[in-house]
Amino acid sequence: MKKVSLTQKLEGIQDHWSPRIVGELNGQHVRLVKFKGEFVWHQHEHEDELFMVLNGAFDMQFRDRTETISEGEFIIVPRGTEHCPRAEDEVHVMLFEPAETVNTGSIGGSRTIDKLEHL
Repeated sequence: MKKVSLTQKLEGIQDHWSPRIVGELNGQHVRLVKFKGEFVWHQHEHEDELFMVLNGAFDMQFRDRTETISEGEFIIVPRGTEHCPRAEDEVHVMLFEPAETVNTGSIGGSRTIDKLEHL
C-alpha cells in the first residue's frame, strides 16, 4: 500500500489520449489521461466509464447533447452509450473503468491502445 501523487503521475504523461494505469481495485483500473482535441466516437457494450476532471474542462459529446465536465466534476457514461470526448485545451482526467475496457471500445483504429502502461 502506497499513496499516489496524481500530480507526480500526470507529470509522467506527455502525450494525449493515452491512458496510464495508476491503481487497481476489484477488477477496476484507476487510469490517468490527458485530453486535447477530439477523440473518436465510440461505445463500450459491456462497461460503464467514469471520467473525473482533475484539471481543466472538456465536453463529453453524445448524439443528442453535449455535457461540459469541469474541474472537480465527473460524469458516468453508461455501457452501450455512444460518446466522444473533446477538449479545447489540455485537460487532466482520472478514469475508473473495468480492467478489460479498451479506450476506443469496439471501433478500433489508430488510437486504440491494447496494452496500457502502469505508472
